[in-house]
Amino acid sequence: MLKVIGAGFGRTGTLSLKAALERLGFGPCHHMLPLLDRPDEIAAWSHAATGGPTDWDEIYRGYNASVDWPGARFWRELADHYPDAKVILTERDPDRWYQSAHESIYSASIAPDDGRNPALTRLREMSMRVVWDGVFGGRFEDADHAKEIFVRHNEAVRREIPPERLLVFSVSQGWEPLCAFLGVPVPEEPFPHENDRAQFAAMLADRRS
Repeated sequence: MLKVIGAGFGRTGTLSLKAALERLGFGPCHHMLPLLDRPDEIAAWSHAATGGPTDWDEIYRGYNASVDWPGARFWRELADHYPDAKVILTERDPDRWYQSAHESIYSASIAPDDGRNPALTRLREMSMRVVWDGVFGGRFEDADHAKEIFVRHNEAVRREIPPERLLVFSVSQGWEPLCAFLGVPVPEEPFPHENDRAQFAAMLADRRS
C-alpha cells in the first residue's frame, strides 16, 4: 500500500527523491527507470494508459512509495485509491525542466531502436503511450505546449490536494522540509542527488550494449 505518492513530472528530481524516500524508510519506491529490470510490470502500465480498469494494489504490490512517470500521470487516481498517502509535488523552473527532459528522457524515447534489448523497447513503447502521447498529446516538440502542460499539471495538484496532505518540494531544499512533512528524523548525511544528464545517458548506453 502506497504511503507516498510523487506527483511531479520526470526530470524534476524524482530519482533523488526516490533515493531519499528509501533512505527514510519509505521504500521500495517505484520509478520509471528500474522498470528495465522488471519488464513484466510494463504491460500493466500500458493497459492503464488506455483508461481501462486498473488494479493499483496489484501494480504497486510490494511498494511503499511512487515517484516519476508512469505513476505521476495517474496522481488523481492514486490519491483517491490511497486516501491516507501523502503527496509530494516536485517542481522545477519550466524552461530548465523542458530543456532537461527534451535532451534526456524524450530524446531516449524517440531515438532509433536496434531491438537488442527487448525490455528497453517495451519501456520506450510504454513511455510513449503513457507520457509523450498520453500527457503531452504527441506535441512535446512544441516547447510552449509542453511547458503549458507542465505548469497546468502543477497548478492542478496544488489546487486539488489538500494542503495538509501535500508537500511542494524542490530537491535543492534538502532533507528538512521532506522529513518534517513525513514526520521522520533528518539523517546525518547529504541529501542524495541522482540522475544528472550525464548519468542518465551513461545508463541508457549501458542498457543498449
